[in-house]
Amino acid sequence: MSSGFISPSDRIYRALLRLFPGDFRSEFESEMEQAFREQREGIERRRGKAGLFRLWGETIAGIFTTAPAEHLAMLRQDIQYALRMMRKNPSFTAVAVLTLALGIGANTAIVSVIDAVLLKPLPYRHGDQLVMLHQRAEKVGLAGVGYSAAEVQDYRRQNGSLSDLVEFHSMSFTLLSKNEATRVRTGVVSDGFFRVFGVKPILGRDFTSADDQPGAPAVLLLSYEYWKTHENSDPNIVGKTYRMNDRVHTVIGVLPPVPQYPSENDVYMPTTACPFRSNPKTVANRNARMVSLFGRLKPGVSVDHCQSDLAVIAARLEKQYPEAYPKELGFTSTAVSLRKEITDDAKPMLLVLLGAAGCVLLIACANVANLMLARMSGRERELMVRSALGAGQGRLLRQLFTESFLMALLAAAFGVLFASQSLKLLVDFTARLTPRAREIQVDGHMLLFALAAAFLTSIVAGSVAAIRPRNNFTPGLKDGGCNFSMDRRRVTARNALVVCQVAFSFVLLIGAGLMLRSFFKLRSVDPGFVPQRVLAMKVSLNWSKYSQGEHVLDLTDRLLSRLRQLPGVLSVAASSSYPLDADAMRFGGWNQRITIEGRPENGSERPPLTEVRSASVDYFKTLGIPLVEGRIFERSDNEHAPKVAIVNQTMARHYFQGSSPIGRRISNDGGESWVTVVGVVADVKELGLDRDTADELYLAHTQAPGLGSVLVRTQQDGIGLADDMRGALRSLDPEIAVPNVVTLEQAEHEAIASPRVMTDLLAIFAALALTIAAAGIGGILALTVNQRIHEIGIRVALGAKPGRVLSMIIGRGMGLVAIGLGIGLAASFAFTRMIKALLFQIEPTDPVTFAGVSVVLAAAALVACYVPARRALRIDPLVVLRQE
Repeated sequence: MSSGFISPSDRIYRALLRLFPGDFRSEFESEMEQAFREQREGIERRRGKAGLFRLWGETIAGIFTTAPAEHLAMLRQDIQYALRMMRKNPSFTAVAVLTLALGIGANTAIVSVIDAVLLKPLPYRHGDQLVMLHQRAEKVGLAGVGYSAAEVQDYRRQNGSLSDLVEFHSMSFTLLSKNEATRVRTGVVSDGFFRVFGVKPILGRDFTSADDQPGAPAVLLLSYEYWKTHENSDPNIVGKTYRMNDRVHTVIGVLPPVPQYPSENDVYMPTTACPFRSNPKTVANRNARMVSLFGRLKPGVSVDHCQSDLAVIAARLEKQYPEAYPKELGFTSTAVSLRKEITDDAKPMLLVLLGAAGCVLLIACANVANLMLARMSGRERELMVRSALGAGQGRLLRQLFTESFLMALLAAAFGVLFASQSLKLLVDFTARLTPRAREIQVDGHMLLFALAAAFLTSIVAGSVAAIRPRNNFTPGLKDGGCNFSMDRRRVTARNALVVCQVAFSFVLLIGAGLMLRSFFKLRSVDPGFVPQRVLAMKVSLNWSKYSQGEHVLDLTDRLLSRLRQLPGVLSVAASSSYPLDADAMRFGGWNQRITIEGRPENGSERPPLTEVRSASVDYFKTLGIPLVEGRIFERSDNEHAPKVAIVNQTMARHYFQGSSPIGRRISNDGGESWVTVVGVVADVKELGLDRDTADELYLAHTQAPGLGSVLVRTQQDGIGLADDMRGALRSLDPEIAVPNVVTLEQAEHEAIASPRVMTDLLAIFAALALTIAAAGIGGILALTVNQRIHEIGIRVALGAKPGRVLSMIIGRGMGLVAIGLGIGLAASFAFTRMIKALLFQIEPTDPVTFAGVSVVLAAAALVACYVPARRALRIDPLVVLRQE
């Protein structure tokens, strides 16, 4: 038995030995010795778990108690030694730095986006007091009804929660300068709009109350982007004049580069300068709901209190104007914090990306820690000699930390470079979700995060590498330290790190797999039309010049006639909009309440609401939309003929109870005029492939003129006709802005851009995780084979079959993989709940995805295990025995 302190249990044990005969006592003594040895080893292991934290505490305390000069000298010594070790092992250094750089870079980029979009305060004065008002028709599920000019005045007078209330809406107009026409997105705002936000022009002045009076001279504010790109940042832009809507508009200022919400605009004008908003019929019509409202809360007023106030006003208006607020629609008003309004669409996707990037960093950190543990097997004799010469554990820990920190610092530098290069992709992706994307940039926050990530990863890696097997180094010095790396705690740590890598990789692969399956489902959605070889051109008319329907019809007829004469053109059509138009998808279609003749309105049923659009004779032919019943529009359906309409299948199913709608009459103006349904066409995904098909009512273009777009179907790829289409339009009216021409294939591609980019990002993270994890498994097994080379050689010499040796090595690795898969399976259920809202027609627990990911990860791990296992079969037992 061991000498030294004799515990009470040892005394009892020795007393018991005297009661037994000699032979039995020897056998019993050996058994008891083994039991006590295992007990003491367990106590030492338990002490070791807390010892690392105690060691860190002693090391940190030593830093503060050591004299500064001595501390700097030791630090310089540690850095010089760490640099020598890094140069001595360039392969190890390169792999560790690259692995950490990928993890730190991915997290730095995502955190930069989250910091700019979700964490920073809004770039407006007292942004937490700003709210956006929403008028909703709750009983029919319409969230964005908008407000009319009359309602704006009502809410201004009657609310007691808001100190300011301003309006906004956006339209496209044609801006004329030196005979050049430009289509501009124009924000129409009331007096005080920019003062409520605390936004001051960087050049010139803001709108005043005098600018928003009827008959006032027309003035414009330019956005920063428009001023920079179209006016080359002209410092003398104030005072320049343009023609818009047959009026001269004078530039009075340039806005700073702040997020524009709810839409990005090129220029801004007062409400009195907008021909629609200032029209006396629009001002008097309570149902002409076209504007958004923004307000500033009074001091001490909460958003909930404001919502209660608005609900009271909405109920009061419903009683006062029952014809404008039908009870079956359920009109009400609510207020939402502007910060929440701006960031809600982006938040789920950004948090999912943050979780994915965090997993990659943890996997990378675990891999580097495992690499350092493997590297320690080659440095064990060095550390034993240093300890034998008097180096304390704190001194060795600080040396190991210095080495890991220098590698992590180098990785952080490469990570910041990687993050800065990838920011453009993230900015473009985020810009689809929130206007705050323009605030994303490389700044001090990014650098601080990268530095913090480097520090934390170095602590983790350095701490794992500092796991010590024993305090007595004499045996290790005698046998060359060959047992050092086989210490149980180090083996356990390595195995735990491999399990963690597999678990995190499984979670990431599940997320990427679900998004990939969801994206394929989205891609396979039938849009209801044939997008191949169809060109779409937006047309932005001067509404003052084309205010009469006959003028629009005349321009449309002449334009379509010229387009038909272009070579390779099969058919042309005009419409108020085209399917999957980006603007229509962002701002919604023209949703109107309709009346169906002979259909009694029941307060318990959803009243008919439908998207109304104008379409020319060849519209359905050009787009390849099938006719289901009846007929399409004919040339005889002119302004003198009875008004006709076509409905889609969804509308026919919703409102005609299985009977044919052909011959039924519909009104979209409260019964003042009626159209007769002459046909039913197939459903079209007008506003997005992931949205439910809306009820569609098509009106004949000749009877309801509305030229918003022109469509051309060609024999072959007709993108070369884009210039000819623009030329034809310009030749008819040079004051019409020359628009962009897109193919409907491009429009379809753009419609799914956000889920595609999200899927790509998750796939990249998952591929990184799988690669790092597979490399980690293979590396650990290679180390295990190297450490057990003598044992394997002896087994082979004693007759072990190659298959037995192969299964032993692979079984060890796959056992760890199985544990990691089990943990990852449990963790993935929490992660999939986060991405549930991002999936399309796929359940978060999709068994196909889980089975496929399990097979992929297990196959990758099997390959990673097979390589070192094959190496074990090439061990020559004679060489091993001679070494013994």
